[in-house]
Amino acid sequence: MFVLDKHGQPLQPTSPAYARKLLRSGRAVVHRHTPFVIRLKDRTAAGSTVAGVHVGIDPGSKHTGIAVFTEHGGSRTGRYALQLDHRGAAIGDRLASRAALRRGRRSRNLRYRAPRFNNRTKPKGWLAPSLKHRVDTTMSWVGRLRRWAPVSAVHVERVAFDTHTLSAGRPLAGAEYQRGTLVGYEVREYLLAKWGRACAYCGISGAPLNIDHIHPRSRGGSDRISNLTVACVPCNQTKNATPVEEFLKARPALLATILRQVKAPLRDAAAVNATRWALWRALEATGLPIATASGGRTRWNRSRTGAAKSHALDALHVGHLETVIGWPSTVLVVTATGRGTYARTTPDRYGFPRLLRPRIKLHHGFQTGDLVRANVPTGKKAGVHVGRVLVRSSGSFDVTTRHGRVAGINHRHVRHLQRADGYGYTTQKEADRND
Repeated sequence: MFVLDKHGQPLQPTSPAYARKLLRSGRAVVHRHTPFVIRLKDRTAAGSTVAGVHVGIDPGSKHTGIAVFTEHGGSRTGRYALQLDHRGAAIGDRLASRAALRRGRRSRNLRYRAPRFNNRTKPKGWLAPSLKHRVDTTMSWVGRLRRWAPVSAVHVERVAFDTHTLSAGRPLAGAEYQRGTLVGYEVREYLLAKWGRACAYCGISGAPLNIDHIHPRSRGGSDRISNLTVACVPCNQTKNATPVEEFLKARPALLATILRQVKAPLRDAAAVNATRWALWRALEATGLPIATASGGRTRWNRSRTGAAKSHALDALHVGHLETVIGWPSTVLVVTATGRGTYARTTPDRYGFPRLLRPRIKLHHGFQTGDLVRANVPTGKKAGVHVGRVLVRSSGSFDVTTRHGRVAGINHRHVRHLQRADGYGYTTQKEADRND
């Protein structure tokens, strides 16, 4: 649990049991509901010993893992775990839709308007909005964690896959993580992500997978990443040194799919690589010490500690470490939902207005997206429902909980927990250790 002093300055995080004890004794009050933050009434940061915490970041295309941990002599102890779900895909879809509408207007026989797009230029370092969103939301949560915890250093995975090294088929000189105990981790992890952690030939998943040469080396095939795939042990042994065209001559559709996929880049890796320098510069601007590592180093760390694969655990294992003592059993899943829209109408599939949106968003003291607790005493919906609220001017609200949506709750039964901040919050169990 995050702890603030009476002036709002961050103190060392504490355990949930001790936080409950402070709240029951009246020494602390709830500062924020999610993530849970308490504020002490009788202590200041000047009179407290604050060892500080580190933040690990595992950037991703769809999800970013964030871990808050303490470190002593290379041993880490996880204190808090976050999984940040981005909405870059939704932003990209909306921008594509807007571009299509504008393109249609330009091609119609409308009154003439001088073109304005010919003189538009992009500034240096420009990122597409769907990519910039990933950097902005990650930095937003780094800033929040710095307000709630005494962050003294940041560990970030600056590149998930070194695509230059992978395409070259040889290690880069001077890249330490590509040598010694980390040899092969970059290539294998890239192939597992690209082929969906399933055999390229039979589609089986959850089985041991070997790296297979699509065009065998004995017949002139290279070690380039474009000639590699993953295959289960039976398929790998059956194919052996057979050319892929001969091995799959009875399944031409699968052959065409494999040959097409080997030429396609890993889209998620491309998105992460496109934003890595922007995220690095933004983190560097905070003034905190920044340590970087690769995805191969993270996977190697997890293999040594026996941790399962998850975004938060990847963030905990970023960079150089000796061992991990433990981590939280629960992960807070933070979903970027946005803050609504300026549109006053909702169109149908043909673009005609279907309904009107109210100008005022606040109804009965609530706004869509607020985190609430609904205590319904009787009826079909009797019980306690905690989640994000969808408001209506009639006073009949919907509450979206982790189990689904509960519709038609009267506003008199709803109480505020936290105002809307553009994010939705749920929790999930953290993955256990690998056997």
